[in-house]
Amino acid sequence: MLTHAKPVAAVAGTLALAASLTACGGSSAASDEKVVTVYSADGLKGEKGDGWYDKVFADFEKETGIKVKYVEGGSGEMVQRALREKSNTQADVIVTLPPFIQQAGSKGLLQKYTPKGADQVDGADKAADGSWTSVVNNYFGFIHNKKELPEAPGTWEALLDGKFKDRLQYSTPGVAGDGTAVLIKAMHDFGGQAPAMEYLKKLQANNVGPSSSTSKLAPKVDKGELLVANGDVQMNFAQAKSMPNLAIWFPAKEGGKPTTFALPYAAGLVDKAPHTENGKKLLDFMLSEGAQREVSAVGGGFPARKDIKATDANAIELARLIEGVEIFEPDWADIDKNLSSYVDAWKSATGS
Repeated sequence: MLTHAKPVAAVAGTLALAASLTACGGSSAASDEKVVTVYSADGLKGEKGDGWYDKVFADFEKETGIKVKYVEGGSGEMVQRALREKSNTQADVIVTLPPFIQQAGSKGLLQKYTPKGADQVDGADKAADGSWTSVVNNYFGFIHNKKELPEAPGTWEALLDGKFKDRLQYSTPGVAGDGTAVLIKAMHDFGGQAPAMEYLKKLQANNVGPSSSTSKLAPKVDKGELLVANGDVQMNFAQAKSMPNLAIWFPAKEGGKPTTFALPYAAGLVDKAPHTENGKKLLDFMLSEGAQREVSAVGGGFPARKDIKATDANAIELARLIEGVEIFEPDWADIDKNLSSYVDAWKSATGS
């Protein structure tokens, strides 16, 4: 099941896009520009410019002369931004986590394109209609401060303890991909929406509050401001290289096994993209053998291509980390269809 995981991380020089982008959205001149604009969920950019995106984007620019302009945010946030810009498209490529990549497809934000190498991506990790393909595999997880909390809490129920009051935080469901994953895992582990919401209502007594970005929680855990937060394996594994107090764990329901599920970074070509051909070239490049071989070694993630067998030190450590954890497969079609009602139920239960 390890081949179904998806991690990625890093991007050279995050470029905040401003009004300069809006000037050329969709124009014929824009299509000739040596630029490609990427809207991406956070977690893929290196904290110190040393992640997978950083390496891949630099190599891509060197090989093609095409400069990558990068915008990052929560998974849902990036899809909503692209949706608002639908009449004046700014992004060429969007990279986001499930169920938001499916949402982008259902809202008509993606055009069909099958990147070179996509034939080596498992069917579950790409759209049947060719609108998106996973580029890095990853798993959902939690982190704890191993200095102040040497042993991981272990269970969901343990997080209700008073010692976690105002020292526990998870990113916002419906906005952040990893925050939405908290809902998905809770509903799986507790056996349905009602018991999951009952639990999350209790947990709210300890929760610091909303966060649109999961990646911003790790530094707080590393410093000890928080004891526990949510995250994902790739992002947190990469962050742990510069944040020595981070440790990854997977909650279990009391009496049960720790569980997780694949949470890939999936990429699609944006419909009516101002630089469509450049977007295609970047998608091809991200799925190339060279880029995929660096997913674990550089980015701390799992290759999306099944023909790439990583054997580097990171790959070995990642395999050990996930050993013994039960992997389940969410019903993404159901989640895509009912996500707003699940998020509404969460808001009602937690008073958010």
